[in-house]
Amino acid sequence: MSNKLALVKISALPEVYEKVLKAKQMLASGDAKTASEAAVLCGISRSAFYKYKDCIFSYNEQHVINLRAELRDEAGILSEFLSVIHKFDANVLTVNQGIPTDNVAAVTVSLRVGSKTKSVDDMIDSLRLLKGVVSIEQII
Repeated sequence: MSNKLALVKISALPEVYEKVLKAKQMLASGDAKTASEAAVLCGISRSAFYKYKDCIFSYNEQHVINLRAELRDEAGILSEFLSVIHKFDANVLTVNQGIPTDNVAAVTVSLRVGSKTKSVDDMIDSLRLLKGVVSIEQII
């Protein structure tokens, strides 16, 4: 059996695949407690769910970016920094903050950005303007 992958529009596939994806999402979100329940709610058999569940995965046009910033060690700076990210509809995945040295802490933030996210460049410019942000850059 081959492990090759292909990106295919869901509309080109038999309906069962879309229903399996929906069932998987229901399980992940807690909308269904068991695979049997998810299958029934999606209108497929339990055996169809198990047959295809490990072969089909949802794809969304989102990607992860990483920001490295140096923030002054003052109360509320990191909170305000994260608030600006939220206003640009980016999803914070991780935040790592080092111990402040010379009253400045290195912070690395991983974000998921997608079609709802406003301009990443505008977000970085807005973060750069915050009081307490010493420097900021997007890293790879």
